[in-house]
Amino acid sequence: MSVLDLVLLLLVLLLGAALFLRRRGEDRSGEEAQRLLEAARGEAREALEAARKEAKEILEAARQEAKALREEAEGRAKALRQELEAEFKRRAEAQEAEARKRLADAEERLKAEREELRAERERLKALQEELRAERDRLKEEREELRREAERLSKRGEALDARALKLDALEEALAKREEALKEREGLLAEREKEVEKRLHEVAGLSPEEARRLILEKLDRELEEEKAQKVRAALERVRLEARREAQKILAQAMQRQASETAAQLAVSVVPIPSDAMKGRIIGREGRNIRTFEALTGVDLIIDDTPEAVLLSSFNPIRREIARMALEELLKDGRIHPSRIEEVVEKAKQEMKTFIYERGEEAALEAGVVGLKPGLIQLLGRLHFRSSYGQNVLKHSIQVAHLTGIMAAELGLDSALARRAGLLHDIGKSVDREVEGSHVEIGIALARRFGEPAEVLDGIAHHHDPENAETVYAVLVAAADALSAARPGARRESLEEYLQRLEALERVALSFPGVETAFAVQAGREVRVIVKPDKITDAKATLLAREIASRIEREMNYPGQVQVTVVRETRAVEYAR
Repeated sequence: MSVLDLVLLLLVLLLGAALFLRRRGEDRSGEEAQRLLEAARGEAREALEAARKEAKEILEAARQEAKALREEAEGRAKALRQELEAEFKRRAEAQEAEARKRLADAEERLKAEREELRAERERLKALQEELRAERDRLKEEREELRREAERLSKRGEALDARALKLDALEEALAKREEALKEREGLLAEREKEVEKRLHEVAGLSPEEARRLILEKLDRELEEEKAQKVRAALERVRLEARREAQKILAQAMQRQASETAAQLAVSVVPIPSDAMKGRIIGREGRNIRTFEALTGVDLIIDDTPEAVLLSSFNPIRREIARMALEELLKDGRIHPSRIEEVVEKAKQEMKTFIYERGEEAALEAGVVGLKPGLIQLLGRLHFRSSYGQNVLKHSIQVAHLTGIMAAELGLDSALARRAGLLHDIGKSVDREVEGSHVEIGIALARRFGEPAEVLDGIAHHHDPENAETVYAVLVAAADALSAARPGARRESLEEYLQRLEALERVALSFPGVETAFAVQAGREVRVIVKPDKITDAKATLLAREIASRIEREMNYPGQVQVTVVRETRAVEYAR
């Protein structure tokens, strides 16, 4: 029984008691009515207390039950939330995998369609080439038919029929070309549609998708691009070789090259032709090492018992000659021995240059030169100016200057000193920026030469601005030495300047370690740093150097650019 039922029962009892007292109030006395009323009130109070107690117990039980129900509901809600999260995550992963799959499928389809488009373009290009060849052939045949018609009028009808047939073929090819163009347009529209669908599937903007695809394609096609450039260059070389040989043959027939061969080529005798194989080495490693260390082109041809050393730099060529003769004498020819002998030859060359400087100073009658200045003076032995040996020219100028100074009553020793050193800047003008006058002034000032010598170096080409008479004498002696018949040739100086310019162009690119102009200026051999230039970039670098040479220089024939990238691993067993 609930609390509400108990309260209703008490109210019914009170009402019944009241009605009972009202009906029988007349028969009973007031005391009995009072007693009954008190008894009813007591019973009502007891019933109320019992009802309150029972209501409290029921309320406590209801609270416990409500707490249990709330905990159970929280547990079920938590479990349901976890199930919903797992289901949402599973569906999200499934949707993401489906989107990735669709994106991959779209990329594959796009790639396949692009390959088809590329193949179609190649076929179209081939057809265009065929059409162009057919047109050229048609033009030639028409010309031939015209000439034949002039001589044989009876065959005109047959030739006209053939021309009409060719016209029909040309028209058919033109229609086919139009059809291919229309198909190309349809493929382009289809590509745009696929690209649009790809953007929709990927959820990216066209700019972002294009950027991602282009970055991916750039990474994938970098090697392919280098390979295609290399293949294209090989095709161009093969096609141009015949024409280049024809041009070179004509040039050699029209221009004598005794002087160039004498100044750019050295002949080294060998014991026998069997030694040529040892010089080349296994897979050419010996000759590659020798050329890389010396910067000289080693030519091994059918010349019996001789090899050629070709380089416009005479010092390099002489070092290479000394090293090669030492290797031939020793008989041991391998890369490490080549490095050792070349280094030894360089040291011997320094001694040889110093001896030539001492001999020149002694012949000119100049004393008191510092060792560094004598070394620079000896380098002029390998320097030519307009075909004239600069060291011999300097000795002549020294003698002429001393004679004129003696006739004028001046210091002939000082005059000879100024004449001997007037072109000292040409000893290092290939390694140092600036004119040989500026370089000579800096060198003479560095070695503490007198002011008259400095003035002779500074104004031996413009005596009008000279500060001393010695500079005027040096200028006059310089003109006398150069003016004698056969002393100079303009072509040689231009030739050497062109070779130096080839090396400067190659050295201006980043990643280039050194460069050598060989083959009398027909080849530039560029050695790059392997940690900065990859095999793929080497091909592109050769193309860039060749393009810059074409833009900035004038030269006969063609110039071959060879980029050499070599990585060595050296270890010692102890």
